[in-house]
Amino acid sequence: MIEHRSAEGKLVERLPALAAELVALNVDVILAGATPAALAAKQATRTLPIVFAAAGDPVGSGLVTSLARPGGNVTGSSLLAPELVGKCLEQLKQAVPGVSRVAVLWQPGAFPERLEQDILKGAEVAARALGVRPQFVEAREPADFDRAFSDMTRARAGALTVLASTMLTNERRRLVDLAAKNRLPAVYPWREAVDAGGLMSYGANIPDLFRRAATYVDKIFRGAKPGDLPIEQPTKFELVINLKTAKALGLTIPPSVLARADEVIHP
Repeated sequence: MIEHRSAEGKLVERLPALAAELVALNVDVILAGATPAALAAKQATRTLPIVFAAAGDPVGSGLVTSLARPGGNVTGSSLLAPELVGKCLEQLKQAVPGVSRVAVLWQPGAFPERLEQDILKGAEVAARALGVRPQFVEAREPADFDRAFSDMTRARAGALTVLASTMLTNERRRLVDLAAKNRLPAVYPWREAVDAGGLMSYGANIPDLFRRAATYVDKIFRGAKPGDLPIEQPTKFELVINLKTAKALGLTIPPSVLARADEVIHP
């Protein structure tokens, strides 16, 4: 039997209680999606096995002590969030070569403070190396989106990169619509945003990460200890481009970028 719990976007307020509920039910394994859920589960139990599917930085966030030997009751797959930010910006700059100012939309509190700072620092360093000025724009909840895009417009941002977080992932369709309304070429860390009409995405295949997490759950059911299962890292990153969106924005994606794409959605 599977017990499912969702924080419905209210991570700080609901995750600790939801994790405690699952521990009280004495489930055999807790499967957590991203870093916040995994941390809440770890705080709720030091004995029940926990498998996370897409943690940004398992070591930096305090989930595990090392990638090779996690130790304790936690294991899973890493999303490589700090490294991913720079690669997303690089793909965006190559697709829109003339851009000089890029808005960086992020959700404060989505990750532990150390990891959050690493991600933001990675974005700033990557932007400067690419010759673009980053504009960091906060959105703590969906109600902040309209104000966030107004800030981008006022600052004359020429493009947008969205950083990973559970809330921003869940609200990807609205973000895509706002980017289109404000005529901002945008890159996302999840291909689902491109399926919803976003311009482009670069990142690990999230469904594949969850499938890999399921294999770890199976190993634990067969007697393996979480602390002995090394943290898996994605080996394939996908670049997906939506030419219908590019056409609507009046963009011509360079042939060199299209040639590298794993998938191109045509009009």
